[in-house]
Amino acid sequence: MPRSIWKGAISFGLVTIPIKLYSATEEKDVSFRQVHPEDGGRIKYRRVCEKCDKEVPFAEIAKGYETADGRMVILEKEDFDALPLTTTKSVEVVQFVAEDEVDPTYFAKTYFLEADGPGVKPYVLLRDALIQSGQSAVVKVALRSREAIALIRPKDGVLLMHTMLWPDELRDGAFAAPPAEVTVSEAEVDMARSFIDALSGEFDPSQFTDAYREAIEELVKSKLDGVELPVETEAPEEAEVVDLVAALRASVEAAKKRREGAEEKKAM
Repeated sequence: MPRSIWKGAISFGLVTIPIKLYSATEEKDVSFRQVHPEDGGRIKYRRVCEKCDKEVPFAEIAKGYETADGRMVILEKEDFDALPLTTTKSVEVVQFVAEDEVDPTYFAKTYFLEADGPGVKPYVLLRDALIQSGQSAVVKVALRSREAIALIRPKDGVLLMHTMLWPDELRDGAFAAPPAEVTVSEAEVDMARSFIDALSGEFDPSQFTDAYREAIEELVKSKLDGVELPVETEAPEEAEVVDLVAALRASVEAAKKRREGAEEKKAM
């Protein structure tokens, strides 16, 4: 069982729900180490003060806040403990909203909430009330030295908490919008919708795998075993598509064949 990373309580009106917090996700990206190719030794980094050129032990490193005019303010643990935050050990419910009202762009990280001690009954009360009302709870919480807004919602019998970015942390994406004068025809939209229909279905994340990570792991295994991986021939480059309708029609046919093949494989 994973270790809890935080303990506190949900303030649900006059009801208090003691909880433990667990990270609900873990990234499994491919990681590499910087090494000396001659002997495989790892390249180490030392924490060196830029002023005195001395190496500083991690335990002696403090947090400094640099102001716009270049001045450095050193902050101690006592400074953080004295901050006037009511959310340091409390998850404060501030609003209830429909889940689809929150833009997924705001979501940062997901956590499991577990009832702690006498919190089981009020935990079930909040969970069931959210399920029956079709609502999610917007909360404020302080985690790892920063306050965040978050969304609590029920899923598979458990309450999940999604921490969210603040509005000023979202960049304006207007620069990425295509020019307004670029338009498409009804025929092109209809064919695009046909392609969407051909690939529509229930989302099943277990059907997807990280091909890059699998290829790296296979490459590492082959090097350890001293076996060369087969060289794959590169696919010929496709010519630039000018007729969107023709390209989409071909895409629809290919999608239908892929789906038929996948269903046959599933049936075997």
